[in-house]
Amino acid sequence: MYHTWMRYFTPSPVHHRLGLVCLGVGLQHGTLPTVGPRTLGHHVAIVVSAGRGWFTGPDGRRRTVTAPALLWLTPGVPHHYGADPETGWDESFVDFTGAAADTYTELGYITPDDPVVPLADTGPARAAVGRIARAARRGNPLLEVETSAAVHELLVVLRRARADADADGDPVLQALARDAFLPLSVAEHAARHGMTPAGLRTAVRRGAGCSPKDYLLGIRLGRAKELLAGTELPVAAVARRVGYDDPAYFSRLFTRRVGTAPVRFRDRQGRSVPGGWSTQIPDPDNPPLVGDRNG
Repeated sequence: MYHTWMRYFTPSPVHHRLGLVCLGVGLQHGTLPTVGPRTLGHHVAIVVSAGRGWFTGPDGRRRTVTAPALLWLTPGVPHHYGADPETGWDESFVDFTGAAADTYTELGYITPDDPVVPLADTGPARAAVGRIARAARRGNPLLEVETSAAVHELLVVLRRARADADADGDPVLQALARDAFLPLSVAEHAARHGMTPAGLRTAVRRGAGCSPKDYLLGIRLGRAKELLAGTELPVAAVARRVGYDDPAYFSRLFTRRVGTAPVRFRDRQGRSVPGGWSTQIPDPDNPPLVGDRNG
């Protein structure tokens, strides 16, 4: 079983002069169908935020994909990939093209020679994709320009999120973000990273200005909001996805921190998110358009 939400559209030649244009955006969760083998004429960035699977490029070598990870699909390069049938995976993706993609590739922001990229954290990338999804609502007069700007932002965010990045990110915070959904206590997180609880508290307060507990809670609740707004998973399943075995406790915690119950939060988001969920994946050679009333 899987859930999917997608939007595809066709920017005009004028919009192509922006350098990057977004061609489509999607969010998918669960045991997704295998993709390919196929070859595309544009770029796709796929952010795998949970689960695992595999990827095969033109060399025929099958590579394991374990979240958090990024898949680069680049023009003219054959690819074939799929989620593990037992675990499935959660993904968000953006299709894009444009002359600026060559410059981003030259700068190392897009890596055709290394299509499977481990990430330290997918939260900022998922947020960027979410902004594209919101911009892709029907009738948005700024759709092409707004989504184009967001693709530029997404490429920068993905570069910063690479696990091998030497950016200013704190390695302790990156490690906590990566393990945030595991059912671990603060003491267990500290031991996992070779630290005492006091040492972890000092490091997190220095890097994030809060306690480890609040830092982990922020990541968990942020992910819970995404799952509630973007999937039809039951609240209990959302709770388990973000590290809580007791759905009642999760609901109380969510309500106290967010100000509304999980079910009410989902209902409110559902009225503002374009499109809908289905178990059908559009034909990539004949995708629905934003302006298509039947799409």
